[in-house]
Amino acid sequence: MSATKNNHVFKCIDGHTCGNRVRVVTTGHPELKGATMAEKRLHFLEEFDWIRRGLMFEPRGHDMMSGSFLYPSADPQNDCGVLFIETSGCLPMCGHGTIGTVTIAIEAGLIQPKNPGQLRLETPAGLVKVNYLQEGDKVKWVQIQNVPSFLAAEGLTIDCPDLGTLKVDVAYGGNFYAIVDPQENFSGLQDFTAGQIIAYSQVVRKRLNEKYPNTFVHPEDPNINGISHMQWTGATLHETSHGRNAVFYGDKAIDRSPCGTGSSARLAQLHAQGKLKEQEEFINESFIGSTFNCKIIGTTTVGEFEAILPQIQGWAKVYGQNTISIDPEDDPYAHGFQVI
Repeated sequence: MSATKNNHVFKCIDGHTCGNRVRVVTTGHPELKGATMAEKRLHFLEEFDWIRRGLMFEPRGHDMMSGSFLYPSADPQNDCGVLFIETSGCLPMCGHGTIGTVTIAIEAGLIQPKNPGQLRLETPAGLVKVNYLQEGDKVKWVQIQNVPSFLAAEGLTIDCPDLGTLKVDVAYGGNFYAIVDPQENFSGLQDFTAGQIIAYSQVVRKRLNEKYPNTFVHPEDPNINGISHMQWTGATLHETSHGRNAVFYGDKAIDRSPCGTGSSARLAQLHAQGKLKEQEEFINESFIGSTFNCKIIGTTTVGEFEAILPQIQGWAKVYGQNTISIDPEDDPYAHGFQVI
């Protein structure tokens, strides 16, 4: 397939991290201005968000679609930069996306690591250190040291349709999460369908951002702000797990993986509340029962907040390659759509 003046062609490798989609775009990268991935993210949002919509939304993607682009690193000691795209936007950080991107990139030879088994990735949220195990031509697991994460607020109240008043904690793990734990008006994730969680999340997230405007702003990067994700917790499916969540993002998506940034936010919340110690294992389940092995490997500060250094380990599988064209002159749905 050849590209004409208005027909933009992108080659992609598709996979999934513990059930949640990852699409690494290998050609068609826009040239982005900026010295850092944070600056490149802003340029992408200003001029090239049509690429994200075209590759992530229907008919070329779907509500849970997530992807990434690889860019040269700004610091020569790092391996590469990563730009995350999904239906919810161009994220500062994506944990499942990092695990999937590393798996795809190593197996396809897209990254030549300076130190085999390790990577240093520049993301819009900051430096992410990675360990991975490769056996033959397959990556068996990926372990990330995510960006410093912290509990930003606790005990906020908000009204939820059907349920009534809920207490919510807000934590940062690369994105800001509103976390709803079992309580008087919410018996736990296990008692609700995915459809109910999505319907509640759409309203509660909007109401939280309206009730607490300009409250959740990263102290070191004001461009990271607002509650973008909801996390509902409850009883586990497996006896060996310590927690389970349904992470809502975009307009109607529930993460099929346990969510890397969501797990990081969860660790920060539990540590701040004295419920989880450093080096204590925390196996976190997704809505479908897939798991990440999580651990707090250190503490630090972010602005005025006491913060943790979260470690998240999971796996991903590569299953396909495709070539996608976006031609707005020929296709009225070239830039994607959603049916809500």
